[in-house]
Amino acid sequence: MLLHHHFILTAKTRPKKAAIIDCTMGRTLTYQQALIASLILADKLKVRDPGFIGIMIPTSAGCALAVLGALISGRVPVMINYSTGAAGNAQFAQRKCGFKTIIASRALLRKIDCSPVDGMIFIEDIMAEISTVDKIKAAIKSKLPTGLLLKALPKNSEDDPVVVLFTSGSEKEPKAVPLSHRNITSNIEGLGRVFSLSDQDRFLANLPYFHVFGQTANLWLPIYYGMTLVAHANPLDFKTICRIVREEQVTLMVGTPSFFRGYLQKSSRGDFDSVRIALVGADKCPDSLREGFAVKHGLTLYEAYGTTETSPAISANAPQFNRPGSVGRALPNVKVRIENLETGADAALGQVGKILVKGDLVMAGYYDDIEETSFRLRQHWYDTGDMGYLDEDGYLWHAGRLKRFAKIGGEMISLVRVENVLESLLPDDIACCVVKIPDTVKGARIVVAVTRTVDERLILAQMAEQLPNIALPKQFVVLTELPFMGSGKVDFRAVTEIVQSMRSSAPLSF
Repeated sequence: MLLHHHFILTAKTRPKKAAIIDCTMGRTLTYQQALIASLILADKLKVRDPGFIGIMIPTSAGCALAVLGALISGRVPVMINYSTGAAGNAQFAQRKCGFKTIIASRALLRKIDCSPVDGMIFIEDIMAEISTVDKIKAAIKSKLPTGLLLKALPKNSEDDPVVVLFTSGSEKEPKAVPLSHRNITSNIEGLGRVFSLSDQDRFLANLPYFHVFGQTANLWLPIYYGMTLVAHANPLDFKTICRIVREEQVTLMVGTPSFFRGYLQKSSRGDFDSVRIALVGADKCPDSLREGFAVKHGLTLYEAYGTTETSPAISANAPQFNRPGSVGRALPNVKVRIENLETGADAALGQVGKILVKGDLVMAGYYDDIEETSFRLRQHWYDTGDMGYLDEDGYLWHAGRLKRFAKIGGEMISLVRVENVLESLLPDDIACCVVKIPDTVKGARIVVAVTRTVDERLILAQMAEQLPNIALPKQFVVLTELPFMGSGKVDFRAVTEIVQSMRSSAPLSF
């Protein structure tokens, strides 16, 4: 079943249940009210060009309804990253996918100091133009039998795109990723089986919908299971989010390590007593963060792994199987293969190789990019570009992006492993990031960016007890703060560029 059809079915069977609690706006919508609002928006969007339509609105009832309205009208939402370079991202999306109209928010543009882009229409204006007649027509339509209501919608198949997202661009220009109804539904059902999801759950939705983690986990998954979605627009509003989790009795929450670190620092004991599943992904979860939540809140952080191209979840730890440090076991409807980097054959258990994934969760291909698609998709296996290994119990261990390996003196050095060792030695209030820069002699040089001055010689001596000499950093630089992307991941490309610009003035630490 198409995802927006599933929303209509949920609304028809649970009309009075709270669908979205919008904590930013202080408003609650029932499933019936959400259905009526999405039908109104669909009618308003039917006058726009068919095909793709951009959406650039923070996580909120308004953004969820815009997505639903677009799909019901026969359009496909293209989600636009507004966290940095919003205007440029909007124009890039228009050029890449060949559309004009973008549903945006005036309030957001004011907040991020972004000038309107040609083709933008505003959700505030659309809402202001809704008449009593519009409301009555949509209310009557919402009361139609489910079969008639669905039959009146544009015809689509499960393999048609439900959304277009963009890869992070942390290493190079973003790629457009169309995800189908089948892709996201497969992921939702796999996660449901692992975490025993039901309509009794209340899901915190504070991740941006332009990121696949937010799109699947904070929008479609709660709707699919008929949950209540508890929305807050700013994932960096740590103290407020802790209060929301407590007051709204949230049972499910997901986020990146950087977000959970903020919650840990700003929370009080008892804030997370209602939470039964806290899933952390998009970046590695430090041991200190897991331990901090266990000690302060008695809450286990379950680490998961995924990619934009896989809708996103590939593997996860869960209450019934949890091996801290790993990224869990593959979801029940997902196949994972580890490929030897040199031979292309299956790697042995415990041997690091390229992570390949197969299943209905995998995209059909990048939009308008045959070359990159053929490079990443081989005989229905998706090459994640990540490195890792499987242990004897089926747990997947993530070793980092292939691009986060440095070839030094002919050896492949994992920057993630260097980072893990370094994090275990630094105080909790110092963040770090390990990057590589070109070196004419060795091929690459490992450089550490830290957010406060450290005793470099002492740290290097301690690292030497756990790492070979070839893996030791050759330079430390101090940044006031690490640059993050809107998804909460460290922006490695930005860190590398900053480090390279500082290289000539930073001291060597031999």
